[in-house]
Amino acid sequence: MKKILIVDDDAAVTNYLMVFLVQTDLFEPTVMNDSPGVEALLEKDTFDAIILDMDMPRVSGMDILSAMRGKGDDTPVVILTGVSDVDLAVKAMKLGAFDYLIKPVEDDKLLDVLERAIEQSVIEKTIDDLPQRLKREDLKHEAAFEPFLTQDPGMIRLFHHAEKIALSDLSIFIWGESGTGKETLARAIHEASSRSNNLFAAFDAGSLDPETFAPFFFGQAGDWSGSQKKNPGLLERTNHGTIFLNNIDKLTLPMQVRLKRLIQKGEYYRENSTKIMNVDVRLIVSSTQDLTSPEYQETFSRDLLYHLMVNSIRIPPMRERVADIPVLAKLFLEEEIEKTGKEIKGFSDEFLNVLKSYSFPNNVQDLRTIIESAVANETTDMIQVESLSSYIRKKIDPDMTGTAEPLASKKLDSVIRDHVLRMLELSGNDRDKAAKELGISLKKLGDILDS
Repeated sequence: MKKILIVDDDAAVTNYLMVFLVQTDLFEPTVMNDSPGVEALLEKDTFDAIILDMDMPRVSGMDILSAMRGKGDDTPVVILTGVSDVDLAVKAMKLGAFDYLIKPVEDDKLLDVLERAIEQSVIEKTIDDLPQRLKREDLKHEAAFEPFLTQDPGMIRLFHHAEKIALSDLSIFIWGESGTGKETLARAIHEASSRSNNLFAAFDAGSLDPETFAPFFFGQAGDWSGSQKKNPGLLERTNHGTIFLNNIDKLTLPMQVRLKRLIQKGEYYRENSTKIMNVDVRLIVSSTQDLTSPEYQETFSRDLLYHLMVNSIRIPPMRERVADIPVLAKLFLEEEIEKTGKEIKGFSDEFLNVLKSYSFPNNVQDLRTIIESAVANETTDMIQVESLSSYIRKKIDPDMTGTAEPLASKKLDSVIRDHVLRMLELSGNDRDKAAKELGISLKKLGDILDS
């Protein structure tokens, strides 16, 4: 039997849950009505899952969850509370809570959530305990993840997790920096799912204005008089398939509300119509932004975010996958040799070491651009550090070229302006993108450049 800890200051709640769980013959419950005693209990005993209330005197459920994660305790936690607070739910999910349930909850639902939480925990612990044995070949749909060239153990674990959740029909939130492969992962999940024989459609939520996005995505029933031609929309055209919606943070709040209904109930309505439509679509959404940050408090629906966080995957950036840099660099080199006809054998060790020191703001695309430039500049049969563009060399080490002005001798304003100029160049002179990467306003960026 699985050991369950129930923490709630309401004795009536804990007594009911204890009786219910015992009667299932699946669980062995332990009850705690005194929240300050939980920390000491967890130090001497372990549990397969914890049912945790949020609103408790002296020590809140959030305090307990935060302390657990701070100590590396990854026991699955199911929040069961009478507090219907979406911001609190998002915060709990960010701390690793498995789910957030509002009292009263149906017995069958609680049972289902507990079983899934424990099952997922067992899978994750198995993966973590066997990092060397877990291989790509162990994937049931290895071909789906073939576009990812990686030797990073964390990425291999990510593939196994993605393959597991691909079997469900739940919506998925993929987040990570630009160029990390969010669409590629979404397509892999589709290929590993039961929908693989149906349509996969990828669309950028920021590519259309709100007035155009709604009829394109949800469809249009003509005007109110019925004189215009009907448009079924992307949802209806992708029925039984998968839609990957990139840059979800670009959607307006009204569109986010409609998307939440679609995720919750599979329901939507076309423009110029009040008729409820039903669709069977797997929705995978993505963003380069941390939507849990205060910056998006007013512009992104907390309700929608909570539903997305239940199944979220973060793709790590290149700088966290240093072992993949030589693998990808070799691939890009081979592509450039085929295009240019140059006879280049490979990279010097110094060149690869320098690459590993670079931050790669645009991830894989940055690496591809660097290799393309190095091949164009190289005159020998081996890519050397000297083949790097002066910008990249200065970015990694200001003294590498021997011409950079010593940092200590430069005024602060000049250092800031140089950094902004570099970010602007990396973003393809896209000021809006550069400002977001720097974490400053567009006006502030302009002021720095004009100074």
